Amino acid sequence: MNEDAAGPVGASRGSVAARERSRTRGGQVARGGVDASFATGTRGLTNARTRLVGDRTGPVADGLVLVVRVARGVRRVTSRGVTVVSGVVTPVGWAMLVAAPVGLAAGLVLGWQELLVIGWAAVVMLLVAAVYLIGRNAFTVELHLPHERVAVGDDASGSVTVQNPTRRRLLGVSVEVPVGVGLAELGLPGLRAGESLTETFSVPTTRRGVVRVGPVRTVRGDAVGLVRRELEWTGVTELFVHPRTIGIASSSTGLIRDLEGNPTRDLSPSDISFHALREYQPGDERRNIHWRSTAKTGTYMVRQFEESRRSHVVIALSVARDDFAGDDEFELAVSVTGSLGVRAIRDAREVSVVVGERTPEFAKRKVLAVRELSTLTRNRLLDDLAVVERDESALRIDDVARVSSTQVPGVSVAFLVVGSSTTLTAMRAAALQFPLGVEAVAVVCDPESVPGMVRVADLTVLTVGYLDDLALSLARAAAT
Repeated sequence: MNEDAAGPVGASRGSVAARERSRTRGGQVARGGVDASFATGTRGLTNARTRLVGDRTGPVADGLVLVVRVARGVRRVTSRGVTVVSGVVTPVGWAMLVAAPVGLAAGLVLGWQELLVIGWAAVVMLLVAAVYLIGRNAFTVELHLPHERVAVGDDASGSVTVQNPTRRRLLGVSVEVPVGVGLAELGLPGLRAGESLTETFSVPTTRRGVVRVGPVRTVRGDAVGLVRRELEWTGVTELFVHPRTIGIASSSTGLIRDLEGNPTRDLSPSDISFHALREYQPGDERRNIHWRSTAKTGTYMVRQFEESRRSHVVIALSVARDDFAGDDEFELAVSVTGSLGVRAIRDAREVSVVVGERTPEFAKRKVLAVRELSTLTRNRLLDDLAVVERDESALRIDDVARVSSTQVPGVSVAFLVVGSSTTLTAMRAAALQFPLGVEAVAVVCDPESVPGMVRVADLTVLTVGYLDDLALSLARAAAT
């Protein structure tokens, strides 16, 4: 009984010992997340090795993995080298790289001395060009723009300061500064230890927009033009070219002089715009009783006021291509919009400057939306106007007015800035989109035309041929 009972126990202990021995390798227990207890230790694992050799082990699998890893490393180094070389070798240099081995090989095979001369000449030129790629210029380069914002037509310039911070003399260098779509090239002579030199360049301001200046880069290369090494030293600086604006009389943008608001036709029992006296009615406030009139008439008389509101100016600029006959009209319209908006901002009026959004090219329906430009400060408004452009799919002025009337509450004066291609019917349709009591003024920008003013029902149409005509036309409109 005991022996029989001990037999299975002994066998069980032996199997446990066998399992313990299988878990040890070289006298140490296998540890650390490796499934050494199972033959299929890679089951469920997905990585590069399993995709290549699966569960196989041995020298063949290890060799295949090693080959793939080496190939990847060679490809990575080769790709990096090609990128570096392509960044410094010019098309002429690539031609020389091809001509050198082809000339030498063809000359040796065919026995042509001319091809051998061409091949060796190409080799010499490549070796000389490679010398120009050795080393790095220890310059200190700074880019300066005196102004961040200028108006169209103003003089604008920048400067590049190059300093030699080392204790030895540095050779001259060629400096390039991208300016918008152009390029300013500056040739700087050699600099002694600690010496600095400043060169200026002009920035074109013939058209409004944002001019990107920089980055400043130094260029090293051989005389033939086989190699060209560029080093960037600064970042990119933006210069805003604002539309030209003029000064307008303070009361012109509101058309009505007001201290606290513009009087309306709505009557109110309490405000600051006195209208008339009337008899007292139950519910009237006693503080509004006019005691002198009450003493004369023997009946309580109270003051009646006109309800006033703050002047909220809306300036709607059409950017639809069909609303303008040309670019000159649109540029004049942008300047008119900027002049009106700047005057309203200086007067601390509530002002909203809006332009129509464009409809995407493949949209099924017209996008009825407007974009409100920033009116927080004068510069913020002119910054936004500097990048406004015409678009053939933008909303026409009547749609811009319709959306603005719903999105901008409390409008008192609405300026509609359009071109000569906009019809009077379209301008009237735009003016009718605003509620009753809103003063609508259409400003038609037609270069070199005679300035004029026409009133059609509740719409005032001003025609300006030059920007200077705007102040006179608004003054006439405010006086009538």
